Amino acid sequence: MAESGNEEMTFLQHLEELRWHLVRSFASIVVVAILAFLYKDILFDVIIFGPSNPGFFTNHLLAQIADKFNMPALRINQETIKFQNILMAGQFTMHLKVSFIAGIVVAFPYIFWEFWRFIKPALYQQEIKHSRGAIFFASILFSVGILFAYYIICPLSVHFLATYHVSDKVENILNLGSYISTITSIVLAGGLIFELPILIYFLAKIGIVSAETLKKYRRHSIVVSLLLAAIITPPDMISQVLVCVPLIFLYEGGILIAKNVERKRTKEEAERS
Repeated sequence: MAESGNEEMTFLQHLEELRWHLVRSFASIVVVAILAFLYKDILFDVIIFGPSNPGFFTNHLLAQIADKFNMPALRINQETIKFQNILMAGQFTMHLKVSFIAGIVVAFPYIFWEFWRFIKPALYQQEIKHSRGAIFFASILFSVGILFAYYIICPLSVHFLATYHVSDKVENILNLGSYISTITSIVLAGGLIFELPILIYFLAKIGIVSAETLKKYRRHSIVVSLLLAAIITPPDMISQVLVCVPLIFLYEGGILIAKNVERKRTKEEAERS
């Protein structure tokens, strides 16, 4: 049965509790954002501008492969890119924005834990037992999604977009804000998309989706994966395939998760009857 301590809480008391969970979550973001703001050299020179530098892990590895197998197409981002800022407060505003995004990314496990603490009293003991690893797996999947997007998608996207020309008469002068928006959107999208198995788990727990439903819409999921890949990556085939394939695997993993949830539910019902 559900925990008894919160069963008689009024609606206003629930709102008050939710408010403090949100306050603590926001405070964690602010603390990390302040640290990121103070260490701007690491935040920008190492992390944000990393995918555009020749010495970046992915760029360096692909360059080595290109030299070894005589595949010059793999030599990406081999020239340091200079960025342009045309707004008076552009760099300061971007510094604040990126610091806040860094706060969200780093504090995500704690934010998810606060969310879990809020919904936990409404769950049955058996549900709490089965959902105990949700924070751990959500954090792992979010981290894997961010690393995948940062080390795989970002370098390819930067290279494609920075070197793409509609005409030799047009020179690419990259805007600082445009570059950072591209990098942050790709990274955040990667982290969120990799949460798909966790989303399916909770939807299956409350009976909104089932393994059979997910199987029924498997073909539709492939189309949606292709659309998502086209949205968060530049319009080149390699980047879209690199995004689409993990999405398909995540969906298939979601089917297995839904099956497992249904099997446990059937077992529990059999034990109660």
